[in-house]
Amino acid sequence: MKWCDNTALTLVIIGAINWLLIGVFRFDLVAFLFGDLSWISRIIYTIIGLCGLYLISLYGRIGTMGDN
Repeated sequence: MKWCDNTALTLVIIGAINWLLIGVFRFDLVAFLFGDLSWISRIIYTIIGLCGLYLISLYGRIGTMGDN
């Protein structure tokens, strides 16, 4: 489970950096590397979004860690 948490967190951090680049410089790194909404870009955006949704469960798991 820890591997999955670390992988998801890493991908979400990369996604956050991409949003920072979009907000500050109007530069979309994913679109630059893989094409503007190409099928591979859409897969990358989807995976990062799913990782973000998965990390919502981290809030519940943090609360149960404190109970030990």
